[in-house]
Amino acid sequence: MSLPQPPQPAKLTVGLLLKEQSLVPELAAALEAEFGDIDMVSPWFPFEYTKYYAPEMGQPLQRRVLVFEELIQQQALARIKLTTNRIEACYARDGKRQANLDPGYLLYERFVLATGKNYTHRIYIGEQIYADLTLIYQQGEYRALPWTYPDYADTQMRLFLLKVRQKYGADLNRYQASLRLGQ
Repeated sequence: MSLPQPPQPAKLTVGLLLKEQSLVPELAAALEAEFGDIDMVSPWFPFEYTKYYAPEMGQPLQRRVLVFEELIQQQALARIKLTTNRIEACYARDGKRQANLDPGYLLYERFVLATGKNYTHRIYIGEQIYADLTLIYQQGEYRALPWTYPDYADTQMRLFLLKVRQKYGADLNRYQASLRLGQ
């Protein structure tokens, strides 16, 4: 029999997909107002995998990932996705998004993104939001799955997430120590 165990807190990430890099400071401030301080920022990753977003957002698009200091409870992901959707809408112009915000979380064993779209490998987590198992950690690296978005499967993105994993480990140790001390 498996006994229920409390889930580990997770490292919150928000991927920004946009054309105008000048929006990042405003978006970062809006995200920090909701989720606390940012403690890591990825380099820019060119987004050359699909033209899906081009009619709405223009070209060329780039991705950057913001990583937040405070650990989150995994069950908060649906609420976080609704919040990032609201922020996206605030920055829309003429009914078109200027930024696509992809919240997710990182754990030692996996990287998960939130989405409003159902599909065979996505698990419903409430509030019309699904969890997308995007990467799994095996043999010292995050590995893509057959459905992983190409930009998250990219080697440079996965190397960045390994750095986030190291930071997560330090944060998790501090979190667990604070629980032992009753803080």
